[in-house]
Amino acid sequence: MSDTRKYLLSEDQIPRAWYNIQADLPSPPAPVLHPGTGQPIGPDDLAPLFPMALIGQEVSQDREIEIPEPVRDVYRAWRPTPLYRATALERDLDTPARIYYKHEGVSPVGSHKPNTAVAQAFYNKEAGITRIATETGAGQWGSALAYAGSLFGLEIKVYMVRVSFDQKPYRKAMMETYGAECVASPSDHTNSGRAILAATPDSTGSLGIAISEAVEDAAQRGDTSYALGSVLNHVLMHQTVIGQEAQAQLALADDRADIVVGCTGGGSNFAGIAFPFIGEKLRGGGELDVVAVEPSACPSLTRGRFAYDFGDTGKLTPLVKMHTLGSSFVPSGFHAGGLRYHGMAPLVSHAQDLGLIRSVAHTQTACFEAGVRFARAEGIVPAPEATHAVKAVIDEALRCKEEGVSRSIVFNLCGHGHFDMQAYTDYFAGALQDQPYDEQELAMALAGLPSVPAAA
Repeated sequence: MSDTRKYLLSEDQIPRAWYNIQADLPSPPAPVLHPGTGQPIGPDDLAPLFPMALIGQEVSQDREIEIPEPVRDVYRAWRPTPLYRATALERDLDTPARIYYKHEGVSPVGSHKPNTAVAQAFYNKEAGITRIATETGAGQWGSALAYAGSLFGLEIKVYMVRVSFDQKPYRKAMMETYGAECVASPSDHTNSGRAILAATPDSTGSLGIAISEAVEDAAQRGDTSYALGSVLNHVLMHQTVIGQEAQAQLALADDRADIVVGCTGGGSNFAGIAFPFIGEKLRGGGELDVVAVEPSACPSLTRGRFAYDFGDTGKLTPLVKMHTLGSSFVPSGFHAGGLRYHGMAPLVSHAQDLGLIRSVAHTQTACFEAGVRFARAEGIVPAPEATHAVKAVIDEALRCKEEGVSRSIVFNLCGHGHFDMQAYTDYFAGALQDQPYDEQELAMALAGLPSVPAAA
């Protein structure tokens, strides 16, 4: 029998401002560079892709950015999200650890992604934009932006990574239900997509390829902006409603976080749960262990190089300093599609470089095993991405057991797996295989990193 405890906040406790970790970092992250000149970019360089309000948030040093009331009004449909004490899982593990999870799967699309999708749609609508082009991996971001677009009357075009497009047909159906157009990437809709198909007709795609297609699409039309569901500073900032709520809910439980865990692909859900806690630590809030968990088949934090690189395969984006596997790196088609990105958010990368977080990598079979164990204890089927966080939490809880210490572990259950049951079917059938990356391909991708002046 489960006696899982739920900690709830009222609607008037939805955060009124997003938290910007840049205000508290001991040193600033490296500047974003223009790929042609090698010099730091300015607002005018980004204006063809983003509304000025988001460009301002991207470079802001203010600790708090006020959340517009129309955005908070939409948030009320699912926020504040619940924080649960996973007592059943604690018993199953026979651990003295106290395990809490923030359940972002209660949003209309089943993940944390609407936290930024709604904000980006609002600012684009305010700027007079009528159409947005974007990419999506597993489809959660595409679903979220499609939902947000329907709320604000925007046309949405989504380039979905081919392997996930084939694995998760219901995500495409959800996007279309909200009125968006979804095509498999690489596609024949863009020059960059056609070039990939010409070279590799059976390409499984990647987020880097899909980003190239969406950026190219947006750059060619005056009525269209580009929107990204992770990586960029303003996107990570929009997600900090997660961690801020979790801090208030832990106070209700008369507890505090000793360990914070999040899965990492581009970095948005990890930053959403972790950055408010890291900020508290930086302002004198005590000891904290922060763990970023990534797939061993796409290990940007644990195996990537901290260097300037393009955010996309087609080299259409500015250069950002991040942990990267190289923009030409194409991961294998493992099921956690939202984590198949060659790079990591610059702010997350910078946090690791500063020693504020540590990273681990796990195989997909080990993660699905952890996800099934969590589901049987807590009753919620995690998305494949979220199983990575679950795996690390179980490891930390068992370490507490071995050491005989009680620590509070908080993690972000960033989405449910209701659209990912084929992955679980494959797991139970023994058909889910661990797919290591190609070492030679990684070496070639890293060898192709752009040359950047030492001054940068």
